[in-house]
Amino acid sequence: MNNKYEAEINKRRTFAIISHPDAGKTTLTEKFLLYGGAINLAGSVKGKATARHAVSDWMEIEKERGISVTSSVLQFEYDGFCINILDTPGHQDFSEDTYRTLMAADSAVMVIDASKGVEAQTRKLFKVCVMRKIPIFTFINKMDRDANDTFELLDEIEKELGIATCPINWPIGSGKNFKGVYERKSKSVFTYSDTEKGTKEGETEIIPIAERDKLTAEIGEDALSLLEEEIELLDGASAEFDLSEVQSGNLTPVFFGSALTNFGVEVFLKHFLEMTTTPLPRISDKGPIDPVENEFSAFVFKIQANMNKAHRDRVAFMRICSGRFDAGMEVKHVQGGKVMRLSQPQQIMADSRKILDEAYAGDIIGVFDPGIFSIGDTLCMPKDNFKYAGIPTFAPEHFARVRQLDTMKRKQFVKGVTQIAQEGAIQIFKEFNTGLEEIIVGVVGVLQFDVLKYRLENEYNVEIRLEPLPYEHIRWVENTDLDLNKLVGTSDMKKVTDMRDNPLLLFVNPWSIQMVLDRNEGLVLSEFGKN
Repeated sequence: MNNKYEAEINKRRTFAIISHPDAGKTTLTEKFLLYGGAINLAGSVKGKATARHAVSDWMEIEKERGISVTSSVLQFEYDGFCINILDTPGHQDFSEDTYRTLMAADSAVMVIDASKGVEAQTRKLFKVCVMRKIPIFTFINKMDRDANDTFELLDEIEKELGIATCPINWPIGSGKNFKGVYERKSKSVFTYSDTEKGTKEGETEIIPIAERDKLTAEIGEDALSLLEEEIELLDGASAEFDLSEVQSGNLTPVFFGSALTNFGVEVFLKHFLEMTTTPLPRISDKGPIDPVENEFSAFVFKIQANMNKAHRDRVAFMRICSGRFDAGMEVKHVQGGKVMRLSQPQQIMADSRKILDEAYAGDIIGVFDPGIFSIGDTLCMPKDNFKYAGIPTFAPEHFARVRQLDTMKRKQFVKGVTQIAQEGAIQIFKEFNTGLEEIIVGVVGVLQFDVLKYRLENEYNVEIRLEPLPYEHIRWVENTDLDLNKLVGTSDMKKVTDMRDNPLLLFVNPWSIQMVLDRNEGLVLSEFGKN
C-alpha cells in the first residue's frame, strides 16, 4: 500500500471515553473539541438555563434529561493528529451500547470524579477494557471541588480495577484550595486560575519546583511543604512509567484536572497523544488484519434509526480497520454475501454530518442502511472473504409486554419496534405460536423502556402501554430438532421466539432452569444469543 495511506493511518487515534454518570465525561469531550477548533464555545451541560446543550447529545430525550443515551462519534484534528472520539453513555441502563462502542476503540479514557472515586459503572466498563486488553488512561476530574485523598483515590483504582497506576501529574489541594498540579517529568508546578466556566483557556503559569520563593508566593508555604512530602512518598511508592505496560493495558497513566474550568485538559490531551498507538491490527477468522498492509475492511458496531427526523433514516456506524475507503468503491458485505456501494458515506459530528470522499483505518463512518446491516457485520474488498470476531448480545434482565393503543397504527408499530430492536437497544420476542399482535420486549436496563415509549410516540406516532412481566432470566434453546410443544416446563416458565424464530425460554426463578434441564433429556440451553 502506498506511503500516503500509511501517513494518514498513522496519524489516526481512536478512543472511547468511559465513566460513571455525572463524572464530567461529556464536558471533557467538549473541551477536547474546543482545542481542536471544532467548536468555539463549549456548552456547559449543567447550564440548562441556556439553550446550549452538550454538543455530543443529539436525541431529544437526551436534551430533556441531560443524560447521554446513545454513543456519539466526534472527529477533530489537533497538533497533526486526526482524532476520533467515541463518547459513550455513562448511565448503566445503556451500558450495552457502551460495550459495543468499546469494540470500535483502540484505547479508553476513564473519567473519575475526584470526590466519588471508582463507581459501579466504571467497574463494569473497565472489565470490558481488560477483557480486550485495551490501554486505559485515567483523568481524575472535578479537582475544583473538594476531593478525596489523592493516595486513597489511586489505591482505590488499583484495588477495585486491578490495574497499576502511574500519576503523570499530582494535584495541589482541591476545592477552594486547589492551586494547580505538579508535573513529575518536568518537575514544575502548573498553577490554576478559575476561568469563566471554562469557555476559554485559563492563564496557567509554569514554575519549576526549584524556585521555592516564587512558588511560596504563588501557592503558600503550607501547600508547598505538603507537596514536597507527597512527591517524596510518590517517588518511592508509585509504579515506574513504562509505555509498553500502558499499551498492553496493565498500567494506567493518571492525570488530574477540572474539565469544567478547563484546567489540565490540554496537558492531558498532549500526553495522551504521545502515549497512544496508531490503529492496531484486528483479529478475524483468517488471522490478524493489518491496518496498513491490507486493503479496506470494516465492521458495523452500531445502528441508529431516525437521526434526522425529516428523513426517517437509519445509519450504520462502522469502524474502518484497514486500508482506505473511497466513496464510490465497491465493497463486499460478508454476512449478506453481496457486493455493493455504500450509500451516503458520512462523518458524523453529533447531529451534523458531512459527506465523505475518503476515510482511513481508525476512522468511524456512518452509511445509510436500507435494513441490511446487523451489529457485528464485516465489510471488505470484493476479492477478500473474512469475518471479524462478533460482538456478544447481552441477555436482557427486564421484560414487558407491549400493546399498541390504536390498532389502526399496526404497521407503524411493527416498523418502529423492529427498527429500534435492530439498533440493539431492545430485544423483541413473540409469544410462542402467535404473530406480532403482542410483543414482549427485553432490555438490559429499565430506562430503555422509557426510551422505547418516547421514541415510538415521537418518531413513529404510536402510543403504547407497557406491562412489566416478572421474568428475569432468559435462555436460548440450542437444540435445532426440538419440538417446543413437547417441552416439559415449570409453572414460572414462558416459551417465546425471537425475530428469527429461534426458540427461547423465560423464567421467573433461576432454579427453574435446572429443573427444566432435568425434565427434558438432551435439552441444551445457552445464556447468549447467536448474532
